[in-house]
Parts: sequence; structure tokens; C-alpha cells
Amino acid sequence: MNRFARMTFAALALAVLAPSAHATNTNDAQVTGVSLLPSPGKAELIIGVSGAVTVKDFALSNPSRIVLDLTGATLATAAEPVYDGVARAGVINVRVRQNAPGVVRIVLDLDHDRTYTVHREDGQVRVSFGADESFLAWSSGIPAAARSLPVSAAADASAAPTPVTMASATVLRADRPATAPRSQQRQEPRITVTWDKAEIADVVSGFAALSGRTIVLGKGVTGQVTAEIRDKPWSQAFQAILAAQGLSAQEMPGGIIRVDAPSALAELDSLEPLETQVVRVNYARASELGKSVEGILTKNRGKVNADTASNSLIITDTKSRLVSIVDFAKGLDIRTPQVSIQAKIIFVDRTDLEQLGVKYDLGSSNQFFNKLVQRPDPNGEPGDVFPSNVNVVDLGGNAVSAIANANSDIPLSAIDLVFSTALGGYSLTAFLSALERVELSDVQAEPVITTLDNKKADIIVGEEVPVRIVDYSTSGGVAGAQPRATVSFKETGIRLTVTPHVTNNRQILMSLKTERSSVKPLAAADLGFSIDKQATENQLLVADGETAVIGGLTVTTVQRTRNGIPLLSSLPLIGNLFSFSSNSENRKDLLILVTPRIVDDGTQQ
Repeated sequence: MNRFARMTFAALALAVLAPSAHATNTNDAQVTGVSLLPSPGKAELIIGVSGAVTVKDFALSNPSRIVLDLTGATLATAAEPVYDGVARAGVINVRVRQNAPGVVRIVLDLDHDRTYTVHREDGQVRVSFGADESFLAWSSGIPAAARSLPVSAAADASAAPTPVTMASATVLRADRPATAPRSQQRQEPRITVTWDKAEIADVVSGFAALSGRTIVLGKGVTGQVTAEIRDKPWSQAFQAILAAQGLSAQEMPGGIIRVDAPSALAELDSLEPLETQVVRVNYARASELGKSVEGILTKNRGKVNADTASNSLIITDTKSRLVSIVDFAKGLDIRTPQVSIQAKIIFVDRTDLEQLGVKYDLGSSNQFFNKLVQRPDPNGEPGDVFPSNVNVVDLGGNAVSAIANANSDIPLSAIDLVFSTALGGYSLTAFLSALERVELSDVQAEPVITTLDNKKADIIVGEEVPVRIVDYSTSGGVAGAQPRATVSFKETGIRLTVTPHVTNNRQILMSLKTERSSVKPLAAADLGFSIDKQATENQLLVADGETAVIGGLTVTTVQRTRNGIPLLSSLPLIGNLFSFSSNSENRKDLLILVTPRIVDDGTQQ
């Protein structure tokens, strides 16, 4: 903290503890305030005094203390200041009391013995000792009677020297509740302050003293501030005061804060030379990253170009802003997590088929249907039979012939049985065919694919089926003209499309789409086809290494057909002896298991 800032804050302390009109003052010198302030690498206890005093100091151990006796002085207030109890730079407590008539004793309770120095300045006694870290400033406050006085009245009522730069501030205090834990000591200081027509330069100086930052006010910036801030972080209060005055703040490299009109700051930026730096991009695409960097460049001056050959960004901006822009670009260039997805696709196709049928042939040697039983041709060579489409009818007498279920057939039957018997001059032949078949297709595929976060992965188990399409309209109705035929390929099978996203708590959000499809040709006259498809689309949140089960893709097809002799085929129990029946049940099950694993979480750079 520079000398001007220390003097400013000390003046605040003087104004803060200005004595009330009814204070008893039997001595010439008074202790007007006590403050504990941070400085670079040290802490300072500032004791505001008015008049001449004699200072005597000594240190004690077990417990560690620094004791100062100010002889020839009295407290400016009737009530003794009370420390807020927050540990600052090893100071556990600050005790101030009127130890004897004309002697004010100030005791610093420390966490361990420390080396310190004491020196005098105009209106101040300063005690300095080393501090490893910054802390929130503390001031002993002002009496209640002085709070209601105007600024100038509060200054005049005290015996403090008149050249106080911020005497217009009724209260400037950085504090926090006494119960605040030690972990909050590094938080931003909060202030309570009231200004009454204070010069903007004095206000800015006060913020510099309070925050420990270097704040430079622009040339020609003037104005008066009348405002009241209650228990707000200093940075928020600082920005609010500047905004009310039409000013802006800009932090320069090294932490120096410039305060000036926005136009003046912009003019200074326009005069600042430009610099160019190349940023090599490791993981992202330079063309995509450049769009994000464009938003933070200096208006009308900064620019960024993406070199796709080297995957680099060429950034040009002012010297003061180039470092922060480069850091911003590097912060976006992070390693994208990779996800390995192991899928197990199980497809089960089961078909149960039962078929039973009986055919009958009744005929004589003179009259018969030659469709089921091939009879010999007496007019032909030995061994010749009538063709199957020739029926013999006896027109010279009474005769009966019959065939039943002649057009029904069981392909690839498991058993064929023929029974023949003679009934008078007739022969009765029965053909029995039966089949029971079970078809089971169990397909299991276990593909593994690795993809980047938020990148789609596609897994397919299937085939491309050629489909011939005939367009009869191309013949134009001309006799002998051949229609045009084309062949297209239709992709069918089991397909899994997944897009994974790794969440901050190492879970994996997946957008899943599953599909099972097959081509089903239609009748020849239709010259077309149909596609049987079962598909689902959903989202799942799965932990790393957890298996998600996707089910529900089940298709069951049952077909029952029966044809036979009217009336007889409907008889209970024996109806199957006069008919052809076919019972078919087809069941297709699709089961998909997905197990994602994070193989590269992107934490390594």
C-alpha cells in the first residue's frame, strides 16, 4: 500500500472515530481510532492520535502479546473499541482501554511471537510486523453520536488535523460478522460507506486503500459523489459508483486498474500497438474455436484467423489484451473425452410348424379321376398310364368316382402314408402326409466402437438386399416393348445408433436409436415389396461401466389354415382325417445390451 493510500485510510480512521460533543477530554492528546490494515508482505496497526503522546512498547510471551502504552492520551470515546474476533495476520484480538488517567494501553494478542517495529507519523502511531497473506481490514468504528453528523461536522468535531482527503466520507468500513469462519477471510472485502459531495478522486483513492489495488484515475476526471453503500463487496460498490459517474474501469497487465470515460479508454486502446500470436490447437478444430474467440476481441481492432493446415489460430489484438485472449483460447482447447461402447445384440427367430393332411381317391376300373392314382392305359404299351389330366368316365352304367383334397400338399413332409382297400368293384386310396418342424435362429453380435464425446456412432448388423423393380409404364402400351427394370439395394438388419455425452459427474447420457428391419416381397403381380421394421428411439443416463438393457422388440406371428371336405372336416376329433391343417407360430425377439465406458475423461492436457 503506497504512502498516499495509507494516509487516506488513516484519515478515514480519524474521521470514523471523531469524538462526540459530550466526550470528556481532560488531556490535550486523544486516541481517535485504531485500525488493522494489510500491506504488501506485512500487517500494520494504525493508531490515530491528536496531540503529543509518549509511546512505550514491549512484547510478552506465553501468551504472545505486543503492548503499547500511550502516555498523555485519553480515549476519544466513552466506550472502549471492541475487536470483531476475526483472526487477521496472526492477530487474535485487539484490546484498547484507558489503563490509567492519561495512559491508553493497546494490546495485540498474537498466535506466536513476532518481530515488530514502531514508528511515529503525523497524527499516527504505526506498528508493523510480517504477514504471509492478505486479509480484510478492520477499524474500530465511530460512536453513534458522530454517525448522524454531516461530513464536515464530523471532521470539525474531532481534534484531527484538517487536511483529510476523504473527510466527506461519514463511514468507510471493511468488515464481516464476528462469527465468520476463517475460510471466509480471503473473500472479497465488504464495505459500508456514505459519501456526501465527495470528490471522485478521493473516492477512488479510498477504494484503492481498502482493496490494496493500484487504481489510476484518468486525466481531467472530475465530479462529486453522493451515495450510500451498505455491506456490499468493494468491487460491486466500485463499479456502481463509476457507472453513476459515467466512468469505466479497465484492468491492465500487472493488475493496475485504469478509471476513465469509456471514450477515453477506447481512444487509449486505439493508440495501443497491436501484436500477433500463434496459438496451436491440439484437440479442437481451429475453424470452430475461432468463432468463439471472435466474441472477446477488441472491437474494430482485433482479429483471428484459422490456419487449417497446422490447426492453429492467428490472433491479433492489443498488447494489454492479447495475453488474456490467448489464455481464453487455450482454455477452450481441452481434450474431448472418449467413450467406448460395447453392445451385445441378440436376435432370436423361432418358428414352430405343424401340418397334417389326408387325400382320398375313389374309383373303379371303368371310371376314375387320374389325378391322385395313376391308372394303366389298356390301349398303350405295357406300363403306360393315363396322363394326370385325363379322367375316365363310364357312360354305359352306374358308377361313382371321387377325389378329396387333391390340390392340397405338404412340401417336404416328414411322413407320407398310403392306404388302399377294395370296396366291391371300387378301390379307395387314402394318402396321409404329416410334418412337424421347429426352426430356431439365434444371432448374437458383440460390436465395440470408440467415439468422442457428443459424436454419433453407428453400429449395424445386417445386409443389403437387392430388390428388382419393374416399371410397366415405360413400355408405353406398345406391343412387344419390354418394361424397364431397375435394381435397388435396401439395407436391412439390426442397427444401433448412439450419441454419448459425458456429464460432469462422470455419467454417460446416451441418445439411442435401435432398429430391426427386413424386406418382404409381395405377390408377383404386385411387383413390389414391403419392409418389416421395428424401431425404438430413447435417451438413457448410465453410469460409467453400467450395462443398460433395451428390450421390447418382440414380434410374434401366428398363422392357422385349414381346408377339407365340407361337413366332414368340421366333425369333432375326426375332422382332421378329412382336411389339411397347418399351424405356424413365428416369434422374433431382439435384445440389445449397451455398456459404455469412459476410456479418456479429458482431464489430462
